[in-house]
Amino acid sequence: MAFPDDVLSDEEELVLHLRPHWRASVAPLLVLALTVTGAVMALVLLPPTEGGRIGLLLVVAVMLWYGVRYALHPLLAWRCTHYVFTDERILLQDGVLARERRDLPLNRVNDHALHQSLLDRMLGSGTLTVDSIGEQKAVLAGVPDAQRVQSLLYELIEHSPAEDEQEDELSEDPALGPPH
Repeated sequence: MAFPDDVLSDEEELVLHLRPHWRASVAPLLVLALTVTGAVMALVLLPPTEGGRIGLLLVVAVMLWYGVRYALHPLLAWRCTHYVFTDERILLQDGVLARERRDLPLNRVNDHALHQSLLDRMLGSGTLTVDSIGEQKAVLAGVPDAQRVQSLLYELIEHSPAEDEQEDELSEDPALGPPH
């Protein structure tokens, strides 16, 4: 699923659009390969008798359940997860059928931390935790090229206007009327 551009405001510029690291799809792909292999082995090895057909149906049903539950669903979830960085905010979106979207304005971010295990460091991924004013926290798991993303986030935060500057601009805009 592509990220919808209509979510962005008119003056907002897309800086970076990411999905979780590709390694999140490795285990589901292995499970999918094992379920297909199990179904093919049952087809080849079970006898063509009435009992063999019942056994084949049972094996295929179990392999289908595991394939959907532990392979297709995680792959779809990975494909439908978006980390979007703009010049104004961070957008986090996930969900296959029911979608959840979360926005973190850059001017409210007060801390961001990167955690990388040894495997993360070897693959260049990591978990980026973004703390916001008001006890809000966003965890971006499996961010590809995590160190570059953290540096980019730092630059975006430094270049974003402060919250009180934006309020001053809004209060000075004659089209919006006097501040309340």
